[in-house]
Amino acid sequence: MKVTEQNFDELLGQSLPVMVDFGATWCGPCKALAPRVEEVEKEFEGRAVVGTADVDECSDLAARFRIRNVPTVLFFKGGELKDKCVGLVAKETLTEKLNALL
Repeated sequence: MKVTEQNFDELLGQSLPVMVDFGATWCGPCKALAPRVEEVEKEFEGRAVVGTADVDECSDLAARFRIRNVPTVLFFKGGELKDKCVGLVAKETLTEKLNALL
C-alpha cells in the first residue's frame, strides 16, 4: 500500500499494527528491501497494515519521524511508534517485529 501524507494518520488510526517502509526511488538498498516488504504485506494481510512511503514525496512525514537514512522501517501499534529498523534487513527481522505487535 502506498502511504502518503494524506492517508498516514488514517492508517495509524486502525486497530491493526502498521509497518511503514520509508525509502526512495534512487536508493539501492531500498530497491533491495522492496520485495521483502511486499512478501510481508502478503503474509500479514488482514492482520497488519504494511505500506511504503517515498521520503521525497512525504518529506513532512520523514521530518516528523526524523528519518535520516533510508530505508527505515517504522512499526506502530495503537497509533504509537513501537519499533524501527534502519538499513537493509532480512525479511525475518520484519516479520519478527510485526509478530511482536500482534
